[in-house]
Amino acid sequence: MLRCWLVLSWIVVLAGVTIPLEANGRASGIADDRPNILLIVADDMGYSDLGCYGGEIRTPNIDALAARGLRATNFYVAPSCSPTRSMLLSGVDNHVAGLGNMAEWVGPDQRGKPGYEGFLHPRVTSVASYFRSAGYHTYMAGKWHLGDHRDQWPANKGFERDFSLLQGAGSHWSDMLGLLPSEPKVSYTRNGQPLEKVPTDYYSSKDLTEFIIQSIDEQGRDEKPFFAYLAYQAPHGPFAVPEEWKNRCKGRYDRGYDEIRQERSERQKKLGIVGKDVVTFPRLPNLPAWSSLTDEQKRLAAHKMELYAAMIEYMDWQIGRLLDHLKRTGKHDNTLIVFLSDNGAAGEDMTELVSTLAPEAKSWFDNTFDNRPENWGNPKSAIEYGPAWAQVSSVPFRLFKGVVADGEIRAPLIVAGPGIKHRGTVHHSVLHVMDLMPTFLELGGVPSSVASEPSGAAILQGRSMWPILAGNAPETRSQSDWLGWELFGNRAIRQGDWKLLYLLPAAGGTGEWQLYNLREDPAEMRDLSTVHPEKREALIKLWDEYVKKNHVIVSDAGPFARHAP
Repeated sequence: MLRCWLVLSWIVVLAGVTIPLEANGRASGIADDRPNILLIVADDMGYSDLGCYGGEIRTPNIDALAARGLRATNFYVAPSCSPTRSMLLSGVDNHVAGLGNMAEWVGPDQRGKPGYEGFLHPRVTSVASYFRSAGYHTYMAGKWHLGDHRDQWPANKGFERDFSLLQGAGSHWSDMLGLLPSEPKVSYTRNGQPLEKVPTDYYSSKDLTEFIIQSIDEQGRDEKPFFAYLAYQAPHGPFAVPEEWKNRCKGRYDRGYDEIRQERSERQKKLGIVGKDVVTFPRLPNLPAWSSLTDEQKRLAAHKMELYAAMIEYMDWQIGRLLDHLKRTGKHDNTLIVFLSDNGAAGEDMTELVSTLAPEAKSWFDNTFDNRPENWGNPKSAIEYGPAWAQVSSVPFRLFKGVVADGEIRAPLIVAGPGIKHRGTVHHSVLHVMDLMPTFLELGGVPSSVASEPSGAAILQGRSMWPILAGNAPETRSQSDWLGWELFGNRAIRQGDWKLLYLLPAAGGTGEWQLYNLREDPAEMRDLSTVHPEKREALIKLWDEYVKKNHVIVSDAGPFARHAP
């Protein structure tokens, strides 16, 4: 039935008048059996954290999706949250979508320039707007981070129902605490209206899941398909875990980050996530060996990782609850389910990061939060696990959130549902978060009208993955195709197996272009610039083309201007 619908929908798109369409986007007299789409995004979760990507964290529901779908190993995102989300919902580069830099870090040379507005700009049409115009129900629950003003909220970007956290981070509890004195309280919206408070028993992963379930139930009686975007706040700091889950991972990390990192590397090889000869990026030289820590230091460090893992396990349990509900209501078999992380693991220590911003920020932070170890994971604690455990989450890659090394821009992607031919496969071709929107539009038979929109509207840059998912093509990009990145002054180009990388010294780099062969060296440890100078120069030219095409304004404005990882 799915195949018939795809053929029919593209006859409509290509022929235009062959089949008359009703206002809701379906052909007259044709049952609306178009597939539902459920898009699930984790926040700051590393590449190797899931069980199906080599982690020891127990994620049976996500692993089950991988077992009946496709697992991608070369899926790329942006180095941080809002740039990724802008590309996910628009299908264009973040410098075009309005998030050329995060709104919090826009530099003076970028401010007011096209592409640096700090919100999802009207020059792009959101995927939700397309689906709503085509007769789909559209729901969103979770982190938005794409604009604070009312005209930038989810309700004005195509979502029929929403329960959204507008900011990029904040408390997981009902206290609605922000993380800086400039924003002491976070803001929520519900169906386009601001919320003064959330339920007293609020916990992010629980309540966001429940909102999607309620939306499907309350509006599903008309049998119209839905597009649902579930943007979890987990496992983004501050780490927070329901009381009954706090000890779920107790003792699991007592062996320490060095041993756990090696174990993940070996499991990835057995799973086929990486090649058998891949060498994992070593512990950063400024980080202590686990064996050198005191017993108390080990206990506290292990406890932080226990809380992080418990957040992911609880999120997985909530995903299982949602999938069970789809099965009970008969919607599961006609729902495409996509799971990804918005970027790699976060390596900063929240207390140290706040301390670098301003003395008044540190004073407010210390007076607002209770970061005694006995309160970790509870309301009013604000801790993260730091760079050593972030390196574990990034196995086998280099570095973590905020830079354009692969430890930050390569993310897990799982796609499961109707029409996927080769189930349980590990797929290695290069994919990008911009590819998801055209994939969804093709699957739902929703024609993209961007090419015919008024002058100045952005044209989709992503490529549909559907030929890969349907088993009709091994890849969507050739060895000559390329992708580019820039954020906080760090920059990269990937073409085929080759990657050109420029990292600022404060971001762990040299301040010079370096060249890597990712097939042979995915951890980016062997600079081949002197071995292949012609390839380096060719990729520098592609970088110049990327800057011109996307109107990139390179600036080191951002965390690395003040804070080194």
